[in-house]
Amino acid sequence: MGKVAAKIKIMPQSPEVDLDALQERLEGALPEGAKIKGFERDDVAFGLVALFPTVIIPDEAGGTDAVEDAFADVDGVESVDVDTVGRL
Repeated sequence: MGKVAAKIKIMPQSPEVDLDALQERLEGALPEGAKIKGFERDDVAFGLVALFPTVIIPDEAGGTDAVEDAFADVDGVESVDVDTVGRL
């Protein structure tokens, strides 16, 4: 089987959330077999910045649900949405 790359939109709870610390917590929350290839940041409004990690997931993992659930449980995360998904 191959691998899937998913770009996931992470909205922090407020503009006061330390994005560097949030990135570290997201990396620590990844399920086994998944890894983050990189992060992008996008200004949303009023000082709020969304994080867009690109997560590499084994195809046999069954999709992005496990990663989405793990990210949703991270302290400082308001919402998690899959932006794009594609095969490597």
